[in-house]
Amino acid sequence: MPAPDCTPHNAESARMFAQSLRENSVDYVRFELPDLAGLSRGKTVPIDHVESYTRNGLNLYGGAVTLDTASLPISGTGYNEDVNFADCLMVPDPDSVSNIPWLANTARVICDTKWYDGKPQQAAPRMVLKNAIAAAAARGYGVKMGHEYEFYVVDLATRTPLYRGNPIFVSSLIHQHPGMDRLMRVLRESGVDMITANGEFGPGQWELNFAALDGLAAADRAFVFKNTVKEYLRTEGLLATFMTKPYKGLAGSCSHFHISLYDLQTGDNLFLDAADPDGMSGLMKSFTQGILDHAPAAQAIWNPTTNCYRRIRPHTFAPSNVSWGVEDRSASVRIKASRDKRQHLEVRVPSALSNPYLTAAATIAAGLLGVDAGSTLAPERAGLKENDPSFTKLPTEMHEALAALAADQAFTAALGAEFVKVFTTVKQAEIMRMRDDIPLVETEEYFELY
Repeated sequence: MPAPDCTPHNAESARMFAQSLRENSVDYVRFELPDLAGLSRGKTVPIDHVESYTRNGLNLYGGAVTLDTASLPISGTGYNEDVNFADCLMVPDPDSVSNIPWLANTARVICDTKWYDGKPQQAAPRMVLKNAIAAAAARGYGVKMGHEYEFYVVDLATRTPLYRGNPIFVSSLIHQHPGMDRLMRVLRESGVDMITANGEFGPGQWELNFAALDGLAAADRAFVFKNTVKEYLRTEGLLATFMTKPYKGLAGSCSHFHISLYDLQTGDNLFLDAADPDGMSGLMKSFTQGILDHAPAAQAIWNPTTNCYRRIRPHTFAPSNVSWGVEDRSASVRIKASRDKRQHLEVRVPSALSNPYLTAAATIAAGLLGVDAGSTLAPERAGLKENDPSFTKLPTEMHEALAALAADQAFTAALGAEFVKVFTTVKQAEIMRMRDDIPLVETEEYFELY
């Protein structure tokens, strides 16, 4: 199977794309690129220029995909000064078009990027996931997946949470604020098939879940979801944050990731074996073991900022060890043992600030390594996995996770050398920049008394 590319569209397909937008009364199209952190970057294009940019590509600063969380270009990635800060070309994917309901006659389209010589930017998160999905397809597997996100919502001006206490699942919260009620409708109009909404455990913390999809479309919808929540709620005078641990002593925000493999020929769920007590096929067991074997390295992808590691504390439903269990919320990998076509697994380690494309790519890469090796899943241990001190611990600091990533050669090869170089270089720079700051707690502790 050929490697994924981002070839510009021919004249006819570009014309048809622009025409379909006009027929839906679209006047402006946002060409959007998911960057390293999953933030949307790009340009807005009037409809009269969409056909040309679809055919030829839309120029953009080539290092945009590698900017750090402060939007700084980092040296040594191969995407910035190394190439004289050259431009790249954005190539829209018409299958990813969705409405932006709060902006008049405006749509978005998600783009891949390539250099002017035609080479795809292999460090672009969407391309990393495309490569992982292609690797699964080469083995005859399709990938069905879904992301869950928790996030806090506060008043934009006062930063006051929308509600107090920890009233998880309390029904009266769901429609208490009209802005949140309108958000649910906006998500649906944006093409996000939202299936449930509930208050979470922290004050002002929410979880809005959406349906699983096949392959790339699942990550595209997660990208649209996160950026819609952030952007739309500002129009309601609210601020949503996917920051992993915004408050000391309160619940962190996660991104549980659900995945199964299916047969590309028949559509059958390959994780299901009705004869197994837990419905787990041999493929599912090997895939699960692959995730566990490479979890310390994947930790850097699943928890990509220094703040993420403040969430990983015992007895907080944020797994801190390498473990699996059937319907065990304390385990890193939770087996959703429905024993029917819904059979799948849930990786509970990723944070809300994780990039949906990279979370998926890392999980697929790790799982396929287990499948290729014919890995045998270790027997499940009794009791809550969080309470078992004999399990290997996951890295609890960003620099530890990056070291585990660098040491796992099979996993880094599966993700791609170009991406790993960019990711580790940017994350190391972020760590050093954060270390130079003086936390307020240190000033309060030492300044006056000592």
